[in-house]
Amino acid sequence: MHAMQYELTLPADYDMAVIRARVFRIGHLLDDWDGLGFKTYLMRERGVNGSPVNQYAPFYLWDTVEGMNSFLWGGAFQGLSNDFGRPSVRQWTGLSYEKGGAVGSPARSAVRRRQPVPEGVELAEVMAEAVDETGRLAGEDGALFAAAAVDTARWELVHFSLWAHEAPKADGDLFEVLHVSAPGRERLPRGRQW
Repeated sequence: MHAMQYELTLPADYDMAVIRARVFRIGHLLDDWDGLGFKTYLMRERGVNGSPVNQYAPFYLWDTVEGMNSFLWGGAFQGLSNDFGRPSVRQWTGLSYEKGGAVGSPARSAVRRRQPVPEGVELAEVMAEAVDETGRLAGEDGALFAAAAVDTARWELVHFSLWAHEAPKADGDLFEVLHVSAPGRERLPRGRQW
């Protein structure tokens, strides 16, 4: 399992209705993408739910590297790059994935929390704690699923959770969910990934 995200931070006066219309128009194009566990089309609006920025920031979980590479090199990502400029694409190696009790409900919000892996810690312990946090988040009321991944170049953990309501019990950046494409959600391996 591989996690991926890019962020398009837009001007403070940007009309976010443009992003909503874009997702409404093209969001369905990945609904059957081979190798994609899911893509959450995420947005933050300046001044809403404490967001300091206007941002479009889709988050992906891939069940195959081939699916991810096909997206990045096969033309789908090129359209976004043509329209907004090519963003930096963050990638993390999957640590854990768990379904929540609200799986199957419409997604309303998502939370992403990034945190550094401190120097001098036992890596096995930190990764086990991330797996435990995935289970805790997935067990909260209204959780559709939760995942954890690590970037070993930056030594950064990312916790991601998707929610059926707008008041999730998770710390981090809160996003509005505009659409979810989940063709391979059932193929994503549950639990610890090692």
